[in-house]
Amino acid sequence: MQSASGRAPTSLGACFPPENRLPHGVVLAVPPSALPRTVNINFPQIKRKQGRPASLAVRKLQGEEPLPRPALGTGGYTSADLPPPVPAELSASPAASLRLRVPGDMAGGHRLLLENARQVVLVCARGERFLTRDALRSLEVLEGASLVVGTDGFIKAIGPADAIQKQFSEETFEERIDCSGKCILPGLVDAHTHPVWAGERVHEFAMKLAGATYMDIHQAGGGINFTVERTRQASEEELYSSFQQRLGCMMRAGTTLVECKSGYGLSLETELKMLRVIERARRELDIGISATYCGAHSVPKGKTASEAADDIIKNHLPRLKELGRNGEIHVDNIDVFCEKGVFDLDSTRRILQSGKDIGLQINFHGDELHPMKAAELGVELGAQAISHLEEVSDEGIAAMASARCSAVLLPTTAYMLRLKQPRARKMLDEGVIVALGSDFNPNAYCFSMPMVMHLACVNMRMSMPEALAAATINAAYALGKSHTQGSLEVGKQGDLIIINSPRWEHLIYQFGGHHELIDYVIAKGKVIYKK
Repeated sequence: MQSASGRAPTSLGACFPPENRLPHGVVLAVPPSALPRTVNINFPQIKRKQGRPASLAVRKLQGEEPLPRPALGTGGYTSADLPPPVPAELSASPAASLRLRVPGDMAGGHRLLLENARQVVLVCARGERFLTRDALRSLEVLEGASLVVGTDGFIKAIGPADAIQKQFSEETFEERIDCSGKCILPGLVDAHTHPVWAGERVHEFAMKLAGATYMDIHQAGGGINFTVERTRQASEEELYSSFQQRLGCMMRAGTTLVECKSGYGLSLETELKMLRVIERARRELDIGISATYCGAHSVPKGKTASEAADDIIKNHLPRLKELGRNGEIHVDNIDVFCEKGVFDLDSTRRILQSGKDIGLQINFHGDELHPMKAAELGVELGAQAISHLEEVSDEGIAAMASARCSAVLLPTTAYMLRLKQPRARKMLDEGVIVALGSDFNPNAYCFSMPMVMHLACVNMRMSMPEALAAATINAAYALGKSHTQGSLEVGKQGDLIIINSPRWEHLIYQFGGHHELIDYVIAKGKVIYKK
């Protein structure tokens, strides 16, 4: 099997083994015996824009169990995690069509048909859970293709427009969209935001322009502490109203999955208020949400870091565990601001380990303003992701690459705080799984992942394919969700955007132009925004 760059992968991590490969790049992701009914599906050779054959993944289309998630910090998958080899009797001749068994809804109605797109950017097409190194250089792109989303919200078929038209000619769709001359991309994934708060800090932006540093403002009682006071005073309904509005802005900029932190409460009462707001949005809104408890965002007034850590471990986390068990609040991740003058390595270790012990995924702030060896700590604890990393050490980069721990880079933060940029090129060259986030918060007010990708390309010297992968499949991996989101593959969730351009790169190239480019945002096959 070849990687997305056309070279053999260096390991089996997140890729299907060679024995699962069928002729002409077709990959069968489940054994035929596991599928119900039979139809004929033709797979003519498709040319990508690079001129090489494209691969299509054929998966069980309904009721498929995703690959099991690996242990935290291990990333990747071994051959033991992957589907069994394709039986020899299925090795079709080059001209043959494959006779596969597919579920019943293939013969009935479907939710959505996207027809005749100039380009469909799959990002990856072989079940990869992340992309690194050479695989980032040329993403999987189909020319002249169509896509079908089923009534369950999952992708049922992707392929050449004429083949999809023939295969589904007798079937009905709740909605059909003509994508002629346009591009279809995966919905964008924002892997780091602080979107629940009250009180704006535009006055602090003026202070920074005059020369004040982030820590100058923080130590003077501004920054996080200012927002904490306003958030404590706000009602739950006020917080939800502003949060809903911000999520709408993110969605209109193409984001379909966003990580949302608490952290402007610090007290148990206000942290739970913020998490209830996030939970309400998760249940009521169409945008996907990964919820993060960030009660260790700052040290509360009147406490030391050690005392704050004790409070979180003894009071906050047991309460979160109870609420999760009762189904009242669902939390995915635990975060700590590991920084000089905030939470030191020892306090950070204690909090993160306690969160991991109750089933939370470690995803935390590290090595932002000072070199703290937070990356090394994260690898030691089995973190899924670490954010910021402007001051990460060479040893930390190497450790993250080996552990498949994602680096969530935030180009808006370095830009707005006039910090040095994270060393994205070194991380990419060493094989770190690089993801992107907006870091939306009162200090870095940016809703737009297209603008984040542009800044990553210009200021961190990432290529456009690297930036798109970092804002889709790799960002989904950082949230532990790349088995269902982050790429356009059969069996994955139908989260995507349609842009009015014949080339996908315009989404990054046109700085600030995403409002004119994005025609549709779609979540689970449902149109949630139309220009």
